Amino acid sequence: MFVSVPATSANLGPGFDTLGLAINLRNEIKIKPSRFLSVSTHGEGADNPKIKKNSLFLSIFNENYTRLTKREDNFRFEFHNRIPISRGLGSSSAVIVASLCAAYTAANKKYNKREILNLALRYEHHPDNITPAVMGGFNVACIEGDRVYSKKRRMPDYLRAVVVVPNRTISTARSRTILPRTYRKDEMVYSLSRSSYMTALFMTESWDLLRIASKDKLHQARRMKMIPELFDVQKIALKHGALMSTLSGSGSTFFNLAYDKDADKIADALQKKFPQFRVFVLSLDNNGVIAQS
Repeated sequence: MFVSVPATSANLGPGFDTLGLAINLRNEIKIKPSRFLSVSTHGEGADNPKIKKNSLFLSIFNENYTRLTKREDNFRFEFHNRIPISRGLGSSSAVIVASLCAAYTAANKKYNKREILNLALRYEHHPDNITPAVMGGFNVACIEGDRVYSKKRRMPDYLRAVVVVPNRTISTARSRTILPRTYRKDEMVYSLSRSSYMTALFMTESWDLLRIASKDKLHQARRMKMIPELFDVQKIALKHGALMSTLSGSGSTFFNLAYDKDADKIADALQKKFPQFRVFVLSLDNNGVIAQS
C-alpha cells in the first residue's frame, strides 16, 4: 500500500483560514501488514525523536482502521518526508489526510475525497490546508456545521511556486497569539475585498493582477515581524517578477507564485540574498492525496 500527499500553502495573503493551494512537494508512506508495529522515517524530521514516532499519524490511522474493521492489526510504516516540519507548508494537515486515506486503504474500504476532507476537519479545524491536501489545485473553502464546502480550480503547468524556507520556525499557536482580538472595520473590508478578488483572479487565470489581490491587513505583517528578513524576501521576490509573494500559512515559509520563465531568476536572487535559507522551485499539484492498495 502506498499513500502520497502534497504540501500546501494556505491563506495566500488575505484568504485567512479560507484559501489554499497544493504544491508538488510530497510526503510518501509505504504500508505493509506485519506481525508487529514497525516505523521508519526518512527525510524531514528523521532526526527528531518526536517526529520519528509519527504519533499523530499512528493515532489517527489506528482510530479509523479499528472503526472500519473492528480489528487491531499491526503494520510496517515507512515514511519518506519531504515537507518541511512546522514551516507553514501544511505538514500537519498532510499527516492527517495521509493517515485517513491510509486507514481506508488498509481496511480495503472505498471512500471519496469529500468524505476524507470532512473527516480531516475533526482533527484540523481550519479548512485552508486540509482542502488542497485532499483535492489538489487552488481551493476556496468554508465550514458549515461539521462539513467543508469548497471549490477547486486546477492550476496550469506554466506556473511555479518559488518557496523560501527560513532556518527557524514560527509556531502556529504562538503566531495566533500575536494577532489582535478585534479588528477595525476598514481592515476587515480591505482584506475581505482582496480575498474575494483573489478568488476571482484564480478562477479566471488573471495572474497579472495577483500582486494587488494578495495584500492583507489581518495577519501577514504582524507575523512577519517575528522574522524581519521576510519583509526583504517579499520585496526581492516581487522585484524580480513574482506574481504574488505571501506568507505561507502562519510561516515561516514564504510562498511566491511565478511564471515558469521567471522562477529560476527569482529563486537565484533569493538564494543569493539569503544563503542560510532553503529555496525551492516547485510545480503546483492538481491531484491532492493519492492512495494505492
